[in-house]
Amino acid sequence: MRAGSPAAPFCSASVSSASGNPSSTDSGPGTRGVADRTSIVALLGPTNTGKTHRAVERMLDHDSGMIGLPLRLLAREIYDRVTARVGERDVALVTGEEKRVPAAPRYWICTVESMPVDRPVDFMAVDEVQLAAHPQRGHIFTDRLLNARGRRETWFMGADTMRGVMAELVPTATVQRHPRLSELKAAGPFGLGAIPPRSALIAFSATEVYQLAERLRRRRGGAAVVLGALSPRARNAQVAMYQAGEVDFLVATDAVGMGLNMDVGHVAFGALRKFDGYRTRSLAPAEIGQIAGRAGRYTHDGTFGTLNPLRMPADILFAVETHRFAPVRRVIWRNSDLDTSDLDALLASLSERPRRRILVLQERASDEAVL
Repeated sequence: MRAGSPAAPFCSASVSSASGNPSSTDSGPGTRGVADRTSIVALLGPTNTGKTHRAVERMLDHDSGMIGLPLRLLAREIYDRVTARVGERDVALVTGEEKRVPAAPRYWICTVESMPVDRPVDFMAVDEVQLAAHPQRGHIFTDRLLNARGRRETWFMGADTMRGVMAELVPTATVQRHPRLSELKAAGPFGLGAIPPRSALIAFSATEVYQLAERLRRRRGGAAVVLGALSPRARNAQVAMYQAGEVDFLVATDAVGMGLNMDVGHVAFGALRKFDGYRTRSLAPAEIGQIAGRAGRYTHDGTFGTLNPLRMPADILFAVETHRFAPVRRVIWRNSDLDTSDLDALLASLSERPRRRILVLQERASDEAVL
């Protein structure tokens, strides 16, 4: 702990490197005792394998727990499910938009960025850990891999592509893998008039989402719209409208790929390029697979494809159908052991470089740019 920095979080822990030696620079402040006692599980696999469901059920086996999820909408979905089981007074919801914290909650449902990891809980889980490679959000997921621990049990859920990263950063984790519960096959491309009912159409900007939704309204009678710019109430209402069958189509951004449990039979891409916060680029095959994998829930098979005239390359079609993607080799990191004694010291600690080659220093984030 450095001069002027806040109290060390109870649930943070220095994680041993592959050689067994703790790396204080790469893992931030914490208590070795929690890491030594907790059982760590890495639940890896493709979409629709029930990873998040298993984690929620396992959390409820414990007297207390916390789960970090990649989307506000998914956090709200899980919150509703858990409160239906144990009651609202035992469950907290903390996201960037909503905060519902009863007097003494046993379970915390949060977005990954909003997890209060300083609170001691028996079980802790982080979902979609492959986002540790995301250029903007990645450093938070990496920090959770290194530092977030439950007192008794810790779960990390994500794609198979993280197997090597997990072996290096969390070498004590037991890896479990489950097969996809249904088949995912390529279909199309389709024009708007031929898109099958119960389809999700994917665009990568609010403008494109609304344009697609308007075209569907004129051709097919309406669509629900899901994107981050909507208020929580509006997003929830749109999802409920689609799930109830009031409309047969959903138009959404790629955020739909982060675990939303919806009745989608087909996923159609309206574009294969996106702006990632730094540049406009082609989607990586693993990103396409994550989004396409929303088609087919539980044991119901799903299909994916594109909207005419867009075509998806044959090698990507094969990779998505077989769930074979290049492994994640490096993840984004930013020092979390900050010196807040003065501004220069804070900036210096933010720019501190990691010791491990697998960790890539976060490019200057918006909060750092303000400083």
